[in-house]
Amino acid sequence: MNDAAAVPDPANPPVDAHAPPGAQRLPVEALRLRVDPAALGFEDTSALAHEPLPWIGQERAHTAARFGLGIDQPHTHLFVLGEVGTGRSTLLVQEMRAAAAARPVPPDLCYLHNFDVPERPRALRLPAGQGRELRQRMAAFCRILQTEIPKRLSEPSFKAALSALEKTYSDREAEAYAALSAFARARHFALRREGGQLIFTLVDEQGEPLTADALAALDPTRRAAYDEGERELRAEILRFLEVTGPLERALRDGVEALRRQAVRPLLERELDAIRQSLRKQFKDTRKLGQWLDGVERDVLDNLDLFEPTDPDDDAERRDALERRLQRYRVNLVVDNAETEGAPVIVEDNPLYRPLFGSIEYQTDNDVLVTDFSRIRAGSLLRAHGGFLMLHVRDLLVDDLVWEKLRRFLRSGRLQIEEPGTMFSALATTSLEPEAVDVDVKLVLIGSHEQFYALQQGDPEFARHFRIQVDFADAFAATDETRRATGVFVAHTVRRLGLPAFTADAVARLIEDSHREAEDRTRQSAAFARTEALVVEAAEVARQRGARRVERADVAQAIAARNRRHDYPDQRLREAVLEGDRVVHVRGARIGQLNGLSVIDLGDYRFGLPIRVAARTLPGTEGLLNIEREVSLSGPIHDKAVLVLHSYLSALFAPLAPLALTASIMFEQEYAGVEGDSASCAEFYALLSALSGLPLRQGIAVTGALNAFGEVLPVGGVNEKIEGFYRVCAAQGLDGTQGVLIPARNRRHLVLADDVCAAVEAGRFHVWAVDHVADGMTLLTGVRFGDPTPWTATAPLHPGPEAYQADTVLGRAAATLAAYRRACLRAGNPRAWRRRG
Repeated sequence: MNDAAAVPDPANPPVDAHAPPGAQRLPVEALRLRVDPAALGFEDTSALAHEPLPWIGQERAHTAARFGLGIDQPHTHLFVLGEVGTGRSTLLVQEMRAAAAARPVPPDLCYLHNFDVPERPRALRLPAGQGRELRQRMAAFCRILQTEIPKRLSEPSFKAALSALEKTYSDREAEAYAALSAFARARHFALRREGGQLIFTLVDEQGEPLTADALAALDPTRRAAYDEGERELRAEILRFLEVTGPLERALRDGVEALRRQAVRPLLERELDAIRQSLRKQFKDTRKLGQWLDGVERDVLDNLDLFEPTDPDDDAERRDALERRLQRYRVNLVVDNAETEGAPVIVEDNPLYRPLFGSIEYQTDNDVLVTDFSRIRAGSLLRAHGGFLMLHVRDLLVDDLVWEKLRRFLRSGRLQIEEPGTMFSALATTSLEPEAVDVDVKLVLIGSHEQFYALQQGDPEFARHFRIQVDFADAFAATDETRRATGVFVAHTVRRLGLPAFTADAVARLIEDSHREAEDRTRQSAAFARTEALVVEAAEVARQRGARRVERADVAQAIAARNRRHDYPDQRLREAVLEGDRVVHVRGARIGQLNGLSVIDLGDYRFGLPIRVAARTLPGTEGLLNIEREVSLSGPIHDKAVLVLHSYLSALFAPLAPLALTASIMFEQEYAGVEGDSASCAEFYALLSALSGLPLRQGIAVTGALNAFGEVLPVGGVNEKIEGFYRVCAAQGLDGTQGVLIPARNRRHLVLADDVCAAVEAGRFHVWAVDHVADGMTLLTGVRFGDPTPWTATAPLHPGPEAYQADTVLGRAAATLAAYRRACLRAGNPRAWRRRG
């Protein structure tokens, strides 16, 4: 419907001494925030660079972090809760380093060859720095073995003793062989050695071998004598072997004993030197001694590999020697020789291998092979004795990582393994390194939602994180927090090599922080945004050749940022100006007005007016939410409409049940509606349709309604006001336009300079109300009427005449009474509705 001439001019509402206090027109001082640069206590940020980076507005989180990092007990890991950009990672790393500086340097970790079970390498922890020393000494030990053992085995004294031993064996063996040969000749057999075997042949009287023909011509008696002689010779050969076998073993043992006697002093000297170099007692001292004893035994058991050979011969034996020497080397997987204090590790890539360690493999004849030297440590092992920071979101991506971490937290021990080898198409040599105790304090970074989801879904995991470090997304602004913001800017410009910021420029950054927090009394804790703005403002200053960043540079950077992101905002405002999107900003209309919405694109938010309309007629359907009927309404908005219906029913309780069919809709809205900030606008549109009173189109409305008509605060109030202002400005401001907001949103107002300038000039207005009665009076120019006409002594008033006829509620009550009469005249309301 168009403007109604039968009602008072809503642009000039009449004054009524009995009217409610009414809407408050806010002065420009209530709409903007100005931070006094002189109150910051510095001229520019160069004077603040020496001050430590503070935990700005995060005292509770700081206290929790210091407590959690300082306590040295199991199951006291930290879970850091907060939004991205609040400095949770940066500040925790800073605090972790401070706590780590007071802790002792943790030990080194080595993996060694296990001489008893090679597939189970042994883990060895050494005091910091001694792992590197052991590795170097064992490498030198291997070089000494390669050079000194062949020398010792080539010395004249060793060769003389070896020759004497061999001569003794040779003499005794020759004596036994001579007796065996005589035994054979006595029985007409010739004996010889061939290829390490004893071969005997039957001979005649002249000592010549018998031919087959001669052997066949022998008489049976002679033949039987030869056969008997052969049996006796065979028996004698066995006795000979029984004598020479022990002699050979004795020779081998003697040679081995000579070798050991020659080499043992060398081994004892070198290994004792290694033991003496690691004089400091430590937990695994005995384990190291056992391993060095195993090295000595293994060398002595394989001295044949060290025999001097021609360099051009026996390449296979040299390869075998190199493989043997590899056993004596040290795999230093964690080296803390140059570490000061405890380690602080931030693992940004917590995949299985980087986090838990890995075992490398290589292909050898289509078989995957490995050994202890290919074991690699992950972040958990490198963080032993210190702190490890992880992000929950990264961990939750990989179920294998998550399960392994859960098992580690339960036991406190870590075993390096390579899970992918079981799925390999090639045969694989398995390796099972010794598990080690890991004393590390984990610091998990996540959101509140992730923390509470973990508590509910995985209580066993959550119980290990008993210290919660809760970062606030905003904090109360004080002189200290504003100066601390200057310190943050000083650290940022020093770290990034940017020019200093003046106090006025920092004040502008602080004002933007208040705007981000949507609160004149609180600053946003999203310092990542502030840091980005510092970089952009510094670039603006650089382009104009300035040596310091001024307030105008920050303002220009903010404007440029908005300009880069505001294309959707601009396009929608153009659609309003071109008439594609209908928004009336002048005159008055019944059942229609401008609500306000906020569109959040993630890195940019803007407000836009949205038309709210209501129609009423006699019926029994009650209040219909058109958006809900077509599934374009969210649960919060549906609840707001039900609250609206509850308040409307309470206002007109004498007429209950209401003979009403009403519909509420958002015009030209196709993406869906959520939230309760339009419930006041919906109420005003519905009451306008009932009362027949037109609403001022130049006033946009935002606010949530409760069941008693009180107006509750809403979010995005700055963007909503600015969005409607720019739509009005594009169509021309006439001094009657403005926005009606909840009075409880007054401290959230940090409006843009152009809006404040228009308010100061009287071309645009911002009104605030505590109750919908005040807003309805402003929008219609008509007194609302008593919203609570019933008392405890008379809870049921006899009829709608309780409201004065010239009030909004009086007019609406009259319409509802007329609707009831219409339904009653129809006789059957349902039949009437079918005929309707």
